Amino acid sequence: MMTHTRVRKFNTQDTYPEQNLDNDLCQAVIATGTTVFLRGQVAQDLETRESLFTDDAGAQANKAMENVSLLLGEAGSSLEQVCRVVVYLTDIRYRESVYQEMGKWFKGVHPCSTGLVVQHSPGLSGWWRSR
Repeated sequence: MMTHTRVRKFNTQDTYPEQNLDNDLCQAVIATGTTVFLRGQVAQDLETRESLFTDDAGAQANKAMENVSLLLGEAGSSLEQVCRVVVYLTDIRYRESVYQEMGKWFKGVHPCSTGLVVQHSPGLSGWWRSR
């Protein structure tokens, strides 16, 4: 039986030390040799885990896409192979700048794309920022 390959394994104790978590996760999974699943990407430095561009949705989208491209490359794939994208926005006003950046990365790829506006929880305000 073929096993899955997991790329950039990590534990949430290291990623979110301020939270009481102990989850073994990874950034990407190569399933059965041909399908790659990526963890949702944000504007985070994959080496230092520092949150970047917290006040610029377009720059956040560009960094997230840079991460996606890097992780796909590490998994032996590329953006040209992407089939589906789901985008979560906390404010519909960010849509234009976010989609402009994504469009640069996906030019000519034509993935199926779903965009959702989700409510930002005031209780989580700033939790993602570097400490």
